[in-house]
Amino acid sequence: MSGALAATAATMAMPPAVASDQADPTPPSSAAAAKASSKPTPRPPQLPRNFHGTGKYIVRDLGITVPFTWTGRDGDSQMVAGGPRYPIWFTNLIYRNSLYTLTYKWPGLNDHECSQIPGFNLGALNQKLRTSRFVGRETLHLNSQRHVNHWRVGVVVPQLPPGKFLRFPLALGDIYVDQKDPTTFWQVLQFGVQNLFDPELDEWLKMNTFKHTPGRVTLPAQCPPPQPRQR
Repeated sequence: MSGALAATAATMAMPPAVASDQADPTPPSSAAAAKASSKPTPRPPQLPRNFHGTGKYIVRDLGITVPFTWTGRDGDSQMVAGGPRYPIWFTNLIYRNSLYTLTYKWPGLNDHECSQIPGFNLGALNQKLRTSRFVGRETLHLNSQRHVNHWRVGVVVPQLPPGKFLRFPLALGDIYVDQKDPTTFWQVLQFGVQNLFDPELDEWLKMNTFKHTPGRVTLPAQCPPPQPRQR
């Protein structure tokens, strides 16, 4: 599911200051950088049990942007991108310990079956998110400025030690969560084989709203119901 974002920061050189007993020999830009680097690493992203938000889903290489909703209720969650009148329309769900994907519409796609992966739930997702690597503190200029923590998470196979080994990045994600609350998601870039329908294998989701109240999660009729747990 999403594209690539690069953030660059430029530091302006300051003219020499007049010497004084109270002068700080450290340039302001360096002092600010040192102060920022001394901050402890924030908590990693964690998707909450209950939430609902709206935004847009962006497939840049296809030039397509569609409405997007993301909701959660009691640990289940659902993404819906687009709709019947848009060129893209799909839903992803975590529903009763299964991961579902159903694509109703996508350019060049004729397969519209619902896929199910049993044994996946919110706990498994958040356990993987705990392994995210902290990239840095950033400001997103969306409808309004959002101060976020940028994280990177990925799945690479095979899991081999460092060195010269053939590896395949199955899935990578850049996740941007609120600096004050790592359970509030503002932006996600998804890249990898889970974006197989997209020629560039990347897609964005950008949230305009994200509230911590329960949303609606509905399993489509085309999807098989989850199997009961075996005792």
